[in-house]
Amino acid sequence: MKIQKQLKNEKKALLLCTATSCGTIFIMIFSSKTTLIIYLLLFATSGYGQNPIQIALGPDEIGENQSWTIIVTVNNDRLKSYENFPDIDGFRKRGTSNQSQTSIVNGQMSSSQSVIMTYTPIKQGVFTVPSFKMKVNDQIISVTGKKVKVGPAVQAQRDPFRSMFDDPTDGFFGKGETEFIDVKEDAILALITSKSEVYVGEGFTTTLSFLVADNNRAPMQFHELGKQLSEILKKLKPANCWEENFNIENIEGEPIDINGKGYTQYKIYQAAFYPLNAQPLLFPSVGLEMIKFKVAKNPSFFGQNRQEDFKTFYSRPITVKVKELPPHPLRNSVAVGDYQLAEQLSATTAKTGESMGYEFRIIGEGNITAIEKPIVQNDATFDFYEPNMKQNIKREGGRVSGNKTYNYFMIPKEPGEYKLGDYFQWVFFNPNSKKYDTLQSNYTLLVQGESHKNQFIESTDLGSFYDRLDASANQLQQANSFDWMKVSLNFFILLMLAGSAYLVFKK
Repeated sequence: MKIQKQLKNEKKALLLCTATSCGTIFIMIFSSKTTLIIYLLLFATSGYGQNPIQIALGPDEIGENQSWTIIVTVNNDRLKSYENFPDIDGFRKRGTSNQSQTSIVNGQMSSSQSVIMTYTPIKQGVFTVPSFKMKVNDQIISVTGKKVKVGPAVQAQRDPFRSMFDDPTDGFFGKGETEFIDVKEDAILALITSKSEVYVGEGFTTTLSFLVADNNRAPMQFHELGKQLSEILKKLKPANCWEENFNIENIEGEPIDINGKGYTQYKIYQAAFYPLNAQPLLFPSVGLEMIKFKVAKNPSFFGQNRQEDFKTFYSRPITVKVKELPPHPLRNSVAVGDYQLAEQLSATTAKTGESMGYEFRIIGEGNITAIEKPIVQNDATFDFYEPNMKQNIKREGGRVSGNKTYNYFMIPKEPGEYKLGDYFQWVFFNPNSKKYDTLQSNYTLLVQGESHKNQFIESTDLGSFYDRLDASANQLQQANSFDWMKVSLNFFILLMLAGSAYLVFKK
């Protein structure tokens, strides 16, 4: 009776119904000039025991002017991650929205988080939503497809409750058509290179970022970033370069200052490139489509206050000049970078015939992968074996650094004092000093013991056949010298032929 009396006396009543995972909430809101009364009636239903992750498809039939959705819901947990929603022929993705709800029934609390992908039909017809799989919170969820019929445009039905309770305060609750306006954004898609001119083999960092000014008022969000980035990188990556990708997995905003103006930088892609020849590197303009929301001209409390739209931002093209290295006998094979040597010798004294270890480690900034081993030659003093290699590459702060280690085993064969710098040398070009430099060992090795030179000779003995070579004459002889053996043999053959002929004719 009290509610009926207020319905009669009050100027506004609005009935809302919201479905939850554990029941249905009916909200009755009464408003007047002086009071705002909210009644909550909760009717529990059997909502427990449901799958914690659910993917719901939209209706089987919609109008051409209506939207179709795929809703991913996580119950009693946080929606941490999900893969891209599928593409559907006949529909266009309009972007995602999120919603969450919490309810308490008989002292037990349940909650859910959802992400909603909205599709709009391109034309009328019957379209097939294929079966697909989505990874949600590291779980693979299989979804059976269906057919969706898109019919003629449907006229929006008027809410019967609003005709009952018209009131000048309708603007507060969002009644009527909402006018949306486009707010000018203050954001740019920036492609930046750390250097505008490099040598062949010299590295430079390329970064593609979306920059949003601190005073930007236009709401925006990323849209199908993985799919777009795949197409962008096909245009950006130069064919004549070695790439070291920084592999950005999570896009997080970083505050930066550009010419005294504050921005939030969202790095989309970052990599270091090392040109393989002197051809100039051309980075074309690329476009990134963003969801940009239009905002309601007269925002309401319960109405829709923003509308999805799309805008493509374009970067400026950039050219990086590549120069040849200065003349040098090893110009086509040396590494380019800023490097130092860290070496380690197992002992500074050794005995002939005993193996020992030596570590030659190259440390610095540059294309670590392209570093080649020092060229070490065997001689009568040392035997050097093929080294073991290990490398470590670090990509952070827009720099690629690391080390490459070569572990050698060697056997000294002659006693004496030897400088390992005569054997271990590595030449590189330093783009900072614009000069060639050499890393060489600073160790001096003292070898003691008997000479193993004779053992080396014995181990390389090629056998008795080659020993006879020393006893053979090495004087040249004429090939056309008179050979009595050959004349005698020919005369004997002629004598036999004559005897055979005599016997034949005699018979």
